[in-house]
Amino acid sequence: MIGALPRLITSRSRRTLIGEWWRSVDQVTLSILICLLGAGLILSMASSPAAASRLDYDNSFFFLYKHMIFVGMGVIGMFVVSLFDAVNARRIAVLTLIGSFLIMLALPFIGYEVKGATRWVRIGPLGLQPSEFAKPAFIVFAAWMFSIRHREQNVPAVAIVFVAYIALVALLISQPDFGQSFLLTLGFAAVFFFAGLSLGWLLIMLGISVVGAIAAYATLPHVRARVSAFTSPNTADSYQTDKALEAISSGGFFGRGPGEGRVKYSLPDGNTDFIFAVTVEEFGFLISTILVILLAAFVVQTFRNALRLNDYFCQLAAAGLATMVGMQTIINLFVNLNMAPSKGMTLPFISNGGSSMLALCFTAGLILSFTRRRPGAYEYGR
Repeated sequence: MIGALPRLITSRSRRTLIGEWWRSVDQVTLSILICLLGAGLILSMASSPAAASRLDYDNSFFFLYKHMIFVGMGVIGMFVVSLFDAVNARRIAVLTLIGSFLIMLALPFIGYEVKGATRWVRIGPLGLQPSEFAKPAFIVFAAWMFSIRHREQNVPAVAIVFVAYIALVALLISQPDFGQSFLLTLGFAAVFFFAGLSLGWLLIMLGISVVGAIAAYATLPHVRARVSAFTSPNTADSYQTDKALEAISSGGFFGRGPGEGRVKYSLPDGNTDFIFAVTVEEFGFLISTILVILLAAFVVQTFRNALRLNDYFCQLAAAGLATMVGMQTIINLFVNLNMAPSKGMTLPFISNGGSSMLALCFTAGLILSFTRRRPGAYEYGR
């Protein structure tokens, strides 16, 4: 009886911790996330057999099982991060940024190459892309620096953030990974804008981005090929985009039916970057529109909470992270609809991709942490 007392106390403590988390977390945001992750599993079930068939895997659901593992790991990580208060969540993000930066520095020595790019490092049985984790971590770091500047004008926060930004972009370009560089720049610019800083700094950032884009087009063949496939599809290789458009056009309003898609068997990235095309082919425009609405609702709900927060840092961090998720969604949809060159970017919370899924769940955990209801966190006691 006495021996069972510590276990009983621990059990009650855990229930209290989870109960407090449940009462304070934004349940609307959490519900949207659960719906998105569930939709991703269903769509992975639809797209995985085609991907396994193209790569001659014996198990038709290899990519589905892999996706399920990463979703499970991501949900656990999201829950753990969301348990922390804003200060400790910020510390985790800064440590993640430092760790990601150091691993990216070491990639030429410890990384391995996939499709001509050295972006991944193997940790045990997992292949992870550190730049995926660097993006949300940097957004939180930038929000922290700008919040310090908001309190103490003498701190050179803008200069510190710009040095970190330039260093990260330089590492991303060296991999090369211009898609992630572009998304990082958009997220950084959003935090800059929300912080109300000088327009001159934004113009400098825009200038750097334009110069970088021109240099990439002039010096890197694969970037030039993607832009040419977008601007001159009749004279360049646009096979994947053409197949995505074929899948979308054949879906109609209600789709061909779950598992009945045919174009996905000839669409190379149908389970990752072009999973939206597979969604339209099998489930139609109706379900696809609902999926887009869910993604938009996640972003809008986060912004709604951010606007009501009293803490300046939490406001900037939540809004910046929501912008990053929203822009990644828009870029992926534009690529699927042939409205932008292919960038190798996943559809948030939906596409297969271990690093992307883990990093997005980490992002969601940070958002849930920063927007939790604590005493004085929201204006008017809300």
